[in-house]
Amino acid sequence: MARNVTEERPVDIFKDIGLSGATDEQVDVLVGGPPCQAFTRVGRAKLRHEARRREEVAAESAFLVDGRVNLWQHYLAYVRDTKPLALLMENVPDILNHGGTNVAEMVAEELRREGYDVRYTLLNAAWYGVPQTRERMFLIGIHRELEGEIRFPDPTHFAILPPGYEGTRATARKFIPQKGLELDHEHGHHWVDDPRPDAGLPGATTAMDALADLPAIRALELLAEGKIRRGAKDPAEPVGYTSTSPSTKWSCLMRRWPGFATTDQTSGHVIRYLPRDYKIFRAMEEGWQYPAVWGFVEDKRQLLLEGLLRQKPSAARKAMEEEIIKAWTLPYDPKKFPNKWWKLVHDKPVRTLMAHLGKDSYSHIHFDSEQARPISIREAARLQSFPDGFMFRGSMNAAFKQVGNAVPPLMAYAVAREIRKSIGCQTLPDMREELLGLKNQPPK
Repeated sequence: MARNVTEERPVDIFKDIGLSGATDEQVDVLVGGPPCQAFTRVGRAKLRHEARRREEVAAESAFLVDGRVNLWQHYLAYVRDTKPLALLMENVPDILNHGGTNVAEMVAEELRREGYDVRYTLLNAAWYGVPQTRERMFLIGIHRELEGEIRFPDPTHFAILPPGYEGTRATARKFIPQKGLELDHEHGHHWVDDPRPDAGLPGATTAMDALADLPAIRALELLAEGKIRRGAKDPAEPVGYTSTSPSTKWSCLMRRWPGFATTDQTSGHVIRYLPRDYKIFRAMEEGWQYPAVWGFVEDKRQLLLEGLLRQKPSAARKAMEEEIIKAWTLPYDPKKFPNKWWKLVHDKPVRTLMAHLGKDSYSHIHFDSEQARPISIREAARLQSFPDGFMFRGSMNAAFKQVGNAVPPLMAYAVAREIRKSIGCQTLPDMREELLGLKNQPPK
């Protein structure tokens, strides 16, 4: 059940879930983080757009005064009330440079006053086996009474990040202040460096590895047969696998995740109804983004219209012309929305999954042109590392939003294991050793 943490304190929530006693004696680890929309570049652009629409004078700096920026203060209030042994906060990289302000450092300074040692860094999901180059800021705090060593997980996979990530990381790193670096004498800095090609790590999980064993959905064929229509899609709808045993290491992890293991089926392998665009998806090449798609569609429309003009004038020609324009015109300006569409590259990780996958974006189109469609809910979940036994409820849009807003579970698993070590918990078997074959990793 969703709760509004800006209006409720821990004591109220503890009471409702049947916990009694002081709130500062029952929480070992507190995990949270402020909403990322005010920090993301997409979110900032949207705030500017809305401010311009309202003709506000300070529209260009609207993101700086968004009320969500300061919601981290409510997180600190929960820290003060619960006094956890350890805490974790996650957000987008741009929280390190919000209009020139490092908000993560502001949070760290407050936590240090509350008695915590704090470190933060940027981690990429692809380094931990997730088939997605998702970059996020992670902040860990350990109460000084524990004298625990704060460590971030060492990468388990080697990934070559797409162009642009290096610049983003370099910009973010500039905003980590020297006084923060000096607090961590043993390791010298907060930063976790990119894994080296010669580190002996396995390669990144690819899109093809990730989507293995899920049945094909050939959208154009289903559309022609009337088997795919407009209307609600059920994220809990069951679907069988194409093989009785997992065919890739990633499929093995997804199907045999402890506590979420599946047998012969999973759920939510449903897609959006996009009759105009399936034909375009089929024609796209792997790696194409919206400007390339837009240019292709413009050329295609022009050719069709020129062919129509060569025909004799008729009453039907006007209607045919209108139909061509409707079928072969894309609505978005390619200069303003370069990332609106993108076709997966089968032998690479995918780019960051967004929360609006179910609405106005085709940012993850299946690499298999015969299927000619955007990814399904289950495929999005696979790419985010949700196990196949995890079921989504509600509408299709809500399920896509849940996936896009989440921290990849496998990445969270890696971070959580390090926090357990920091607070002195007993070591548990690592499921990745058996299911992903990571037993023979190089020594740290």
